[in-house]
Amino acid sequence: MDLSNLERQRKLMSALPVDDVWGIGRRISKKLDAMGIKTVLDLADTDIRFIRKHFNVVLERTVRELRGEPCLQLEEFAPTKQEIICSRSFGERITDYPSMRQAICSYAARAAEKLRSEHQYCRFISTFIKTSPFALNEPYYGNSASVKLLTPTQDSRDIINAATRSLDAIWQAGHRYQKAGVMLGDFFSQGVAQLNLFDDNAPRPGSEQLMTVMDTLNAKEGRGTLYFAGQGIQQQWQMKRAMLSPRYTTRSSDLLRVK
Repeated sequence: MDLSNLERQRKLMSALPVDDVWGIGRRISKKLDAMGIKTVLDLADTDIRFIRKHFNVVLERTVRELRGEPCLQLEEFAPTKQEIICSRSFGERITDYPSMRQAICSYAARAAEKLRSEHQYCRFISTFIKTSPFALNEPYYGNSASVKLLTPTQDSRDIINAATRSLDAIWQAGHRYQKAGVMLGDFFSQGVAQLNLFDDNAPRPGSEQLMTVMDTLNAKEGRGTLYFAGQGIQQQWQMKRAMLSPRYTTRSSDLLRVK
């Protein structure tokens, strides 16, 4: 099909729902639908002044692009990350599986949060664990394992599940572990994630809404306000924070008081 023909372009646009346009999410598409803007063609034909009045400049640019007006230069798009890694050295060496599993759950949850902040989905989840290479009279052990999903995800539950499965594949008792971490890779943008008929980890109903609520509450009330049971309550494995510097710019309780 030759899409350089304007009439063919308009015919195709009239058959596409407005939420097929990159950058138009569920909330905006519902608002457009209520205004009678149901197809991509409807959006392209909408008066720019109307769009500017009711929406932001991003949607205005989208409408102009649909009309063939170039608005975004290539350099305006920030390069996306190729991977996300969450790892820490432990405050105390970990020797038991439950503590290590808590740590991996926490790192996976944090990595998933970062993934959503980048508006990305991932298919590759890897877990690594290692002992200290400098410990005297202790054998060194380090290993990693990974899971590749058929369907890209940004749901913390899927990522935690894959990370702990990877941990189970490499865990060895009898070591004093110094460090562990979770890495995410093989990213897909929000509009590219495709479902797979044979994937056991197909998106769960309400996943997007649940993750949004969790991220919003944790951003507003502080990280860890909402967390998964697998992360544990008393995290003895956490990095020592007794000498942590005050966070004057992000926590009012750390501000100095003048009497």
